[in-house]
Amino acid sequence: MRYARVQIDGVTLEPEVRVGVVTLDPADGAPVRETPADVVAHACGGTESVRLFPAGTDLLTVATAREVPADDAPVVPLAEARLLAPVTPASFRDFVAFEKHVQGAVAMTADPAVALAAWAQQPTYLYGSPHAVVGPDEPVAAPPGSQALDFELEIGVVIGRDGRDLTPEEARDHIAGYLVVNDWSARDIQRHEMKSGLGPAKAKDFATTIGPWLVTPDELESARLGDRLDLRMSVAVNGVEFGADSAAHMGWSFEELVSFASRGAWLRAGDLLGSGTCSGGSLAEAWGRAGKQEPQPLQPGDVVTMTVDRLGSIANPVVAAGPERSPIRPARPLAELEAATGMRA
Repeated sequence: MRYARVQIDGVTLEPEVRVGVVTLDPADGAPVRETPADVVAHACGGTESVRLFPAGTDLLTVATAREVPADDAPVVPLAEARLLAPVTPASFRDFVAFEKHVQGAVAMTADPAVALAAWAQQPTYLYGSPHAVVGPDEPVAAPPGSQALDFELEIGVVIGRDGRDLTPEEARDHIAGYLVVNDWSARDIQRHEMKSGLGPAKAKDFATTIGPWLVTPDELESARLGDRLDLRMSVAVNGVEFGADSAAHMGWSFEELVSFASRGAWLRAGDLLGSGTCSGGSLAEAWGRAGKQEPQPLQPGDVVTMTVDRLGSIANPVVAAGPERSPIRPARPLAELEAATGMRA
């Protein structure tokens, strides 16, 4: 099934948010014209809270209700609604799982061979902010002061029940669904942060797009190649395809990534894990291969569209950043603090 959260008639009040099952053509996953709208969502009922996953799992989008909409459930054309982020994640771990992307991204580092060898030894992830999640068509702006906005094409998995120290085999049963992820990045902020051996952090906490809906694992079984998913991933800027790859090229399977994240740590229902950027899925990879910042970073007016087989498409317009309300100042030198306060280190 494909689960979506929608906002009816553009009304922003919480009671107007509906959760439902999106109906698509079972033959090829393309939207089907069942009504004058391209896609329909079967609402699970008014302000009623909704369970998105089978009984026995922990992940509840709002609270508890029925798992599958009844035959007489209202049908809402998505042309009359706005898609929201399908879930509100409890946390966001973002991996780096595609070797060719890493090859390009580390090309401008001091020692690319060392960086690539370290990547290959075990999975690596950073934490993103769950509060930065935006919907599949919301406008996105670079953070104040940034001049190097970039996109990152990924697939995400949402954890459906709590687990710790999971094997990859056990991890499969903890994956509630899959969705498309755009892990937006401010590359100039990122470069500065990483000079101190930390980050990226501030370079990542302004926007992460997820959507357009959450697809349950059974919908993807026929795309399996062993423990990988052969799903074509592509990104376009202003309607022109920039890059494409297959999720089957991940260095680790999603089950292995979930297992690694759970080593000595709890994964909780609602956690979001990203695959990391696929090959051709970001400007930074192209910059690394070219040795210069070309093509140019994203500009206001650009539209970034990401499509993954069977998972759907997200498309976000880039808008101008807001003003800097508080300038960033350097740290006050210790000697100056001592002189001003009379304190000694």
